Amino acid sequence: ENADILIRNGKIVSVGQNISAPSNAITINGSGKHVTPGLIDEHSHIAISRGVNEWTQSSTAEVRIGDVINSEDINIFRQLGGGVTMAQLLHGSANAIGGQAQLIKMRWGSTPEEMKVENAPGYIKFALGENVKQSNWGERNTIRFPQTRMGVEQVYYDAFTRAKEYQEEWSNFNSLNRRQRANTTPPRRSLELEALSEILNEERFISCHSYVQSEINMLMKAAEDLGFRVRIFTHILEGYKVADKMKEHGAGGSSFADWWSFKFEVIDAIAHNAAIMNEVGVITAINSDDAEMGRRLNQEAAKTVKYGGASEEDALKMVTLNPAILLQVDNQTGSLKAGKDADIVIWSDHPLSIYAVAEKTFVDGRLLYDRERLPDILESIEDERHRLSKRMLEAKANGERVRQPQKQHQHIYHCDDIHDYRFEHHLHDHGHGHGHGH
Repeated sequence: ENADILIRNGKIVSVGQNISAPSNAITINGSGKHVTPGLIDEHSHIAISRGVNEWTQSSTAEVRIGDVINSEDINIFRQLGGGVTMAQLLHGSANAIGGQAQLIKMRWGSTPEEMKVENAPGYIKFALGENVKQSNWGERNTIRFPQTRMGVEQVYYDAFTRAKEYQEEWSNFNSLNRRQRANTTPPRRSLELEALSEILNEERFISCHSYVQSEINMLMKAAEDLGFRVRIFTHILEGYKVADKMKEHGAGGSSFADWWSFKFEVIDAIAHNAAIMNEVGVITAINSDDAEMGRRLNQEAAKTVKYGGASEEDALKMVTLNPAILLQVDNQTGSLKAGKDADIVIWSDHPLSIYAVAEKTFVDGRLLYDRERLPDILESIEDERHRLSKRMLEAKANGERVRQPQKQHQHIYHCDDIHDYRFEHHLHDHGHGHGHGH
């Protein structure tokens, strides 16, 4: 309370009262405001281009969300407007073993590569339940194994058995001397099995889409049989039933605050879930899985105070320090401590209040969102639109080459989206499309 924060070169230098700063330092008066670490969304699908699910096989561990980041997605700026400074971009939940995740910071105005968090541990998306066995896709898209929950379990046993065999093949090859290697064909390289081997070697970590108690227990047992650990159960709406087993396994939980009954497998979800997991000792976070909810994570965290009686401090940790711990970046972000990245939000009110708005959001010490400047930004955008429109009309009047405006479709992805929407709309525009559903 009544404290100062000194930032230098993108890092927090000190936090406390009566801090002395250089004479040329920029001072921001936060009197009467609330200051928090930047919020972290463990489960997001914003800023992804051309499809979130490579759903054609049961295991697609070789594909990488980091290859399809769209740094121009307006939702990045909107997340900053909600105080979010970091998010894990996850593959969808169409496969038992999905693609590799990418941790980003909301470095609005940067390139895709510049948005990636440097030296962050690798993660991968796993999934359980209705999406994986294609319960709600319609007959046209229900075309591959697995079709049942027992089939989902078998995917894991088959995949990791292959990964162990792959490791053994390479180990045997690498143990050969130089002369023997020259006369031996090396094993065929598999990017899929390399990713699964990283899991076995604790070099890549799992974030698993999950809802139902029996499936959560199944995956923990399978993991222990096969020699790996589930790092995060995401969504985990029946986590309150298995929190003790999750703690024993070493898994964290990243939950919705109060989403339930949007499909059959979440019928037993309760709003007290996150608070119960937290009380049992599971490292618990609140995630969005939705661009709109992502910029209201502070309000989602506040629901754990109302439902379950979590303390305000614990509630705030669920969208700051706890997701940082789950993603293994708590040494650089997630709290206001000297030496950590200057990912900071200044709020108009108590951050858990329904009335709170993010007034200023800093990423790496850079002010990337300033609510006071929004009117000027919007005015400059409108001015630019008018200049471009005028230039196009002049070009047409002068007989220059022109083309019809191309409509751009921006789709907000969710876990179960299985189409490349730009391609889909291109087909519709030419009369060859087909319907799709969520």
